[in-house]
Amino acid sequence: MSNISPFTKEQLMPQPEMLEIKRQKGELFIGLPKETHFEEKRISLSPDAVSALVAHGHRVVVETGAGEGANYSDSEYSEAGAKIAYNIKEAFACTIVLKVAPPSLDEINMLNQQAILISALQLKTRDKKYFKALAKKRITAVAFDYIEDEHGIFPIVKSLSEIAGIASIHIASELMTTSNGGNGLLFGNISGVPPTDVVILGAGSVGEFAARAAIGLGARVKVFDNSITKLRKLQHSVQSPIYTSTIQPKTLLKALMRCDVVISGLRGKDRSPVIVTEQMIEQMKDGAVIVDVSIDRGGCFETSKITTHSKPTFTQHGVIHYCVPNIPSRYARTASVSISNIFTPYLLNIAEEGGFENAARFDKSLRNGMYLYHGILTNRTVADWFDIPYRDINLLIL
Repeated sequence: MSNISPFTKEQLMPQPEMLEIKRQKGELFIGLPKETHFEEKRISLSPDAVSALVAHGHRVVVETGAGEGANYSDSEYSEAGAKIAYNIKEAFACTIVLKVAPPSLDEINMLNQQAILISALQLKTRDKKYFKALAKKRITAVAFDYIEDEHGIFPIVKSLSEIAGIASIHIASELMTTSNGGNGLLFGNISGVPPTDVVILGAGSVGEFAARAAIGLGARVKVFDNSITKLRKLQHSVQSPIYTSTIQPKTLLKALMRCDVVISGLRGKDRSPVIVTEQMIEQMKDGAVIVDVSIDRGGCFETSKITTHSKPTFTQHGVIHYCVPNIPSRYARTASVSISNIFTPYLLNIAEEGGFENAARFDKSLRNGMYLYHGILTNRTVADWFDIPYRDINLLIL
């Protein structure tokens, strides 16, 4: 037998090991321009959130007056450590630009090459020019309404849906007053007075929080949805006896004829399904109130048409219709804090990971929200909607 060892001397010596290099923290340069979209009053970061970011060594530029719609003053942002910009171009010149509404074409022109844009997408209101303008500047764009976490939840959409659900009951309560042309009913379990009847269409986040608010005010609530799973989840969530049913025209019509308020929160794939016909509305009580939260996707009522915060209602067949899209903007401060609480951890994580590129590699929820990467379209829904070629983001970020 040979006495030669199968291992060489070099192989038997201790070998160097490759260790992971600690990621270098990145400094973020964030711009908060003032919202110019019609009746948009929210802002993406509260002064407290700005203070937290500045404490971690990041720079924030806030355009003067950007927080006024949510009752935040320039001095509050200045005291939090932000720089107040008196030129709109300065806010758009930052590396990361945060907006609530998507930027206009003029605002896109003010963005720097290869900047990062984080805003809502609002796909139904976009056109090809919007994506071409962003692509020309090689922008990386993230739609916060497309960010989906590891639990399959869209955190900002859910949060704003919660606000819209609760708000819909408060709005209906106002509209039922005699001074607003309603039937003069008051939410509340008043001794000797029958409770207000509320019908809710959809057992999602809007429906759940509308039901909670209505039950809390002593109303009698009926919820309709074609998903038994959602109805069961809602029954468990509200922890109160509640009438639930699948959407059956005869059953629904009976409920509509008796009710005082109808809230719709149903959402379809492309648009909300129209499940309440004009004939059904004709048979409702005079002075009854419809709050169509689904109007941003077309609405669930055949008679629905978009209204504004300044002129929010119209009456048809004796029924008061409230069809304002973007209900959370009515409660701009609450909505701003809610959005800010979700944005802030994402921004801090981006910095901890050494910048947006590294964060996107490890954070699937960021990739889910991304629809442009250095000007390349990466979202299939957008691609199919506008017939634009796209690339899989997972093949671009390695």
